[in-house]
Amino acid sequence: MKLQGKVVIITGATDGIGKATALKFASEGAKVMMVGRDEAKGRSAEAEVKRYGDAVYLKADVSDSSQVKRIIEETVRRHGRIDVLVNNAAVCPAGTAVTTSEEMWDQIIDINLKGVFLCCKYAIPHMQKNGGGVIVNIGSINSLMAMENEAAYDASKGGVLMLTKAIAVDFAKSNIRANCILPGAVESTMLEGSLNASSDPAKAREWITQRHPVRRTGKPQEIAEVALFLATDAPSFMTGATIPVDGGILAGWV
Repeated sequence: MKLQGKVVIITGATDGIGKATALKFASEGAKVMMVGRDEAKGRSAEAEVKRYGDAVYLKADVSDSSQVKRIIEETVRRHGRIDVLVNNAAVCPAGTAVTTSEEMWDQIIDINLKGVFLCCKYAIPHMQKNGGGVIVNIGSINSLMAMENEAAYDASKGGVLMLTKAIAVDFAKSNIRANCILPGAVESTMLEGSLNASSDPAKAREWITQRHPVRRTGKPQEIAEVALFLATDAPSFMTGATIPVDGGILAGWV
């Protein structure tokens, strides 16, 4: 029970990496607050996670400051503290700098980057009151490399990485650690959406699979295992770090 009694907020927790992380953390004794926009998926995921431990679903859009404040306040009201924040919520519509509409740009940046900022902004003061905490941000291989036709997503995930480093530097003195996981292609609704947006989804899947030296895509549980390690006290000297969990794609990228 590596997280026994720890209070954890996970955004984008109704699917993919977020749900896998909620399952893993709950099974390790955490009190998990699962945040997501889709209530039907949220309630279903909550019921699944509750089979393994303590979990509560909260409907919220992380790009809205009033909603973020509400989930932070509700977490503190229920549990009295916040120990771990996992910022996972993200969207990935396709588009270049020319084809991406201004509206779509704003939506991607607001959810993927502003959402991380807002959750950190309102969670960190509570961590400071409690003597410290852990922030795990889910970036992407796109935090370090650009992928074709994903301009706004690339920009947002690059921002998540640098925001993580800024938080690590600014709040180390408060015993708050912040690290950023960079997943490669992971089986999820987001990946399926990206593949299906291409002209030939089967060819796109083959291409992205072959880009990974391990010649396969990742599983959400594989990212959750790394998030669990970062959330424990084991990596106590580790903050501001960039952690690829990508099947080797960044190691071989030219």
